[in-house]
Amino acid sequence: MRIGLLICFALSISTIVVAQDGNNTSDKEAAYTRTITTRSEKIVQGLHIPDSLKAKRVVTIITDQYRNLNTVYAERDEQLKLIKQRAESKDSATNDIKAVQDITDKKVARLHASFLKQLSSELSPADVTKVKDGMTYNVLNVTYDAYVDMIPTLTKNQKDQIMAWLVEAREYAMDGESSEKKHWWFGKYKGRINNYLSAQGYDINKERKDWAERSKQKSEVKNTNEVH
Repeated sequence: MRIGLLICFALSISTIVVAQDGNNTSDKEAAYTRTITTRSEKIVQGLHIPDSLKAKRVVTIITDQYRNLNTVYAERDEQLKLIKQRAESKDSATNDIKAVQDITDKKVARLHASFLKQLSSELSPADVTKVKDGMTYNVLNVTYDAYVDMIPTLTKNQKDQIMAWLVEAREYAMDGESSEKKHWWFGKYKGRINNYLSAQGYDINKERKDWAERSKQKSEVKNTNEVH
């Protein structure tokens, strides 16, 4: 009798734990959905789409992309975790990790192409570009403007090359699983740009120092004018 009561008690505890885990999962899913929906709505608001139904469709497309990418990266992380737990040697783990990353990259590439196709069915090329900028915190334009302001003597060809690399960086950054990863992609291409400009004869450290000095002088003049 006592054993039976203990079993019933254990089963009831297990049921409660499972229910609590289920509730926690549901809460996390709901919170995540709110986050990516709000993020998508903010991007779409910047497009000023007069058709409310069309705007909702675009929000759904962007939200689904965030969710699909998150699913792919979550699966990757789980597989990598298992590999590290079961690896018999560093070499075998390295090979398995590369295989998982290759599969992940292919999945992300397919999602990227499908996402842009869906966006293009609803938006103009200019608005698709705005969505890309919205998903990457407008880092492309901020970075490009900074280079042009920092080095006023840049030629058209040099500006075009800088823009081309930043556009390429943005394509990768769109698919980044976090803010840090998105910025990492731009950082990688900024290194390429700096190497290119150095090869073109620019002293990047000097240009940056001169730029900081010019910015300081402009700020001082502005403050002086505001006082008077």
